[in-house]
Amino acid sequence: MQFGIFYEHQLPRPWDDDAEHRLLKEALEQVELADHLGIDYAWAVEHHFLEEYSHSSAPEVFLAACSQRTKRIRLGHGIVLMPTAYNHPARVAERIATLDLISDGRVEWGTGSSSSRAELEAFGIDPAQKQAMWEEAVRETTRMMCSTPYPGYQGQHFSMPARNVVPKPLQNPHPPLWLACSNRETIRVAAANGMGALTFAFIDPENARFWVEEYYETFEKKCVPIGRAVNPNVAMVTGLMCHPDSAVAVERGAEGFRFFGYALSHFYITGSHTPGRFNLWEDFQRHAPKEYAPTGGIGNPAQVQANLEKFEAMGVDQVIFVQQAGNNRHEHICASLELFADQVMPTFAQRHPQLATAKAARLAPAIVRAMERIPPLPPAPDPAPLHSYPVLARMAGEPQTDTSAGDDMVAAISGRPE
Repeated sequence: MQFGIFYEHQLPRPWDDDAEHRLLKEALEQVELADHLGIDYAWAVEHHFLEEYSHSSAPEVFLAACSQRTKRIRLGHGIVLMPTAYNHPARVAERIATLDLISDGRVEWGTGSSSSRAELEAFGIDPAQKQAMWEEAVRETTRMMCSTPYPGYQGQHFSMPARNVVPKPLQNPHPPLWLACSNRETIRVAAANGMGALTFAFIDPENARFWVEEYYETFEKKCVPIGRAVNPNVAMVTGLMCHPDSAVAVERGAEGFRFFGYALSHFYITGSHTPGRFNLWEDFQRHAPKEYAPTGGIGNPAQVQANLEKFEAMGVDQVIFVQQAGNNRHEHICASLELFADQVMPTFAQRHPQLATAKAARLAPAIVRAMERIPPLPPAPDPAPLHSYPVLARMAGEPQTDTSAGDDMVAAISGRPE
């Protein structure tokens, strides 16, 4: 089992003038430390307008900064919002490929569509259509990464003409694909499409077993990849605050993790929010439960290891830790990571190669079957020349304005005769 760290960039009120600047700089330091300690993944979300809960609206910028501070840690979009009103597929292909190139091929490409009213309605997305938008955009974006040129597409939710989308990613055919999963139905969707499952349901290890079993059963029997490769993996999220004294771990980490869950529920399920006015932290302080026992990754090293071994025994491939949550302090986050890496992680790292080899052997026949189901790419077209606007105007016989000054400049730069 491997480990990741997860960033919503949470920022409870009140905010001072330097709050967001400090938040992002501290997060960069944490990712750099995690890379040094041997943590396997760093994930950043994409959300919009979910104030206090998530100030991570441009994860591609944050992950690009991380790529230049780190050497080995995988850099995960957890997730890119794929409906085209959020992000045009060509722009996603360009950004993912660029990040993959500057990170030396370390990108993990998580996908999703969000279900918050604040985001969907602001971008004019019909919730009833978002699944179809997601599917169309993911499929076509992978094709853009693998086609020279991309033959173009006339679809229900977006269309574009033939273009060669550049650059291409370093990882061939594209970075590993994931899907954000909040229930067992989306677990099955991920598996059926050959995508890793990024589960954000905060389930206990016993329930995790059913999710993992359902995922791999679906993958082995029904997988038809949406992309050009498969990524059979299940990742689950929990809190982390490790300290030699479990009471101190709870004191330092439990409130932040509770705020994470409370804020998520506020925007997605239970809340009524007035943009720019509602104080989510104050609301949390009034209504959140106060009792919390060591669980997941919150506790002393022995407790954390015992809890995580339960996930490992259920077949979870990666546990992703929420540390930067609520008002959790930067120095506590860093100390927790260091203690976890020193006293908990080595045992899992020792077992991982053997477990990964056994998993690969078990899934090999299913992977072969799935790869055989990938339809061939449409044949590369022989596109017509794409004339510039002045050329089109001349071809149409339209009156020409005096372009001599521009022609002189172009000739001087290009060396092309007038």
